[in-house]
Amino acid sequence: MRIKLVTWDLLHTLVLPRYPIAVSYQKAFQPYLDLDLQAIKSSFPVALRQLQQEKPLYGGDTTQWWSQVIKRTALGAGAPAESVDASLPQIVDRLMHLFSSKEGYKAREQSIQVLNALHDELGVKIAVVSNADSRMFSVLKDLEFPASLSPIILSEAVGVEKPSREIFELALERVNAGREDKVLPEECLHVGDELECDYNGARNAGMNALLVKRADKEDEMVADAETVEDMQAVLEWVRAQA
Repeated sequence: MRIKLVTWDLLHTLVLPRYPIAVSYQKAFQPYLDLDLQAIKSSFPVALRQLQQEKPLYGGDTTQWWSQVIKRTALGAGAPAESVDASLPQIVDRLMHLFSSKEGYKAREQSIQVLNALHDELGVKIAVVSNADSRMFSVLKDLEFPASLSPIILSEAVGVEKPSREIFELALERVNAGREDKVLPEECLHVGDELECDYNGARNAGMNALLVKRADKEDEMVADAETVEDMQAVLEWVRAQA
């Protein structure tokens, strides 16, 4: 069946951190806190998972949410509590600004070209379904992603997150608004990097799904999940369905 809509995850799919997260955090910490890079690398994912579980959907205050992630990362990496409290506002400002633009992110290789080929050459709608906060609107603009990448469904803005089927259904609903030829779930493909949120979430919503391989997530690439190496492979997959 011909694919009429491709939805995309953002982080680690269309958009990549310009530098390793731990490196960016260490640079932001350095004027105030002298922390080991490996310690930051270990503590950041722990802090992130804690906040995701304690306060889903950024807890209603994105800056405060990330402030807690940053604080727990520093403490987990061995920083003294009093030093963290004294410098936290400046560190948070720096990191929130960094990850709001191309200063902190870059487009994955071939991503913009593939998006344009899907939309302009194949007539396929392209959209975003991402567990992200509203800073990603400015990131996509700063990186000059095409205006045809629409709608952009971010979990913070819509109040629901992957792997819930509702967020995928919302994207389809917005794409179909005003259309006579409604796109069906089975005519959709979602591309992401996380097995549960992206692959299983999209499949549970009745859509096709592909996982973009990540070297740091090889253990999640189970046998029955269809994977691709890069953006060009996604384009070839869509062409093969026509």
